[in-house]
Amino acid sequence: MRVVEGRLYRFSDYLRLRYPFKVWKLPVDAGFTCPNRDGTKGWGGCTYCDNRSFSPPARDRAVELRRQIEHGLVRRRRSGPGRAIVYFQAYTNTYGAIDELRRLYDTALAFPEVVGLAIATRPDCLPEGVLDLLSEMTRRTGVWLEIGVETTHDAILASLNRAHTVADVEDAVRRARGRGFEIVGHLIFGLPGETRAMMLETVRRVSELGLDAVKLHHFYVAKATPLEKAFHRGEIQVLTFPEWIELAADVVERLPASLYIERAAGELSNEWLVAPRWGKSGTEVWAAIEAELERRGSRQGNVSACGRHSVEVRHGDVPQV
Repeated sequence: MRVVEGRLYRFSDYLRLRYPFKVWKLPVDAGFTCPNRDGTKGWGGCTYCDNRSFSPPARDRAVELRRQIEHGLVRRRRSGPGRAIVYFQAYTNTYGAIDELRRLYDTALAFPEVVGLAIATRPDCLPEGVLDLLSEMTRRTGVWLEIGVETTHDAILASLNRAHTVADVEDAVRRARGRGFEIVGHLIFGLPGETRAMMLETVRRVSELGLDAVKLHHFYVAKATPLEKAFHRGEIQVLTFPEWIELAADVVERLPASLYIERAAGELSNEWLVAPRWGKSGTEVWAAIEAELERRGSRQGNVSACGRHSVEVRHGDVPQV
């Protein structure tokens, strides 16, 4: 039985229950792309995605990946002993041939300090062969499959050039369940064109999918994206910090208590961030959400609190970009 302190179930709580040592995530870029970037489904990628230029993949991606992990481990060793979950973060990390995916995942697992793989991907890039491979990997290590859900409204997905549907999400999660790995859903709140009612409907539908965990992201504007232009034209808005804390608390109240929450807000370096610039650390965001739940006398999974202590957050129409 899990025993969790506080008013919500955090990823750090989960890791303490699962491992007898400190565990942290080591993000890497393994040189993947996406089907809405390379022309398979579209071009340009998601309109909100950080489109910073990146070098073409090295001739041997496994060699470059190994260097990233080596450097990351050296940096983290300075803060004390622990183990790492290698986080395949950039772009769609199941979008490739099975043999190449296996080679890259095996490269990460060759390090004794690595106790898990977290693999970020899209719901439409999870054929049976990939799911079988991830299931096979669970016999050797912890595996987290991180699926970009974003929203459960097809019109919003289309406006973002996601090039997948809510049905793709439901199908991917259904086929992924029961294979031995953790399933994490990424959610973005405050997207252009979404009302508060639509955001909370996303929470309701996601809560019924049978996920193990979620990541909460607020919509932010990144440099060099189509939505940056729309933001500067005054066509879209972003959440203030108080608005996010109110909304995040509303979301947490509606999430099943069995789900752990990996992230409390989106993250992007100041070099690439346009707005909002809250000037808050991740620790401060978590603390503010917990404080708001305490003020309400509420906690994660407190469905009886639905509709109370919440504020209306309005956003403009979906911009033309």
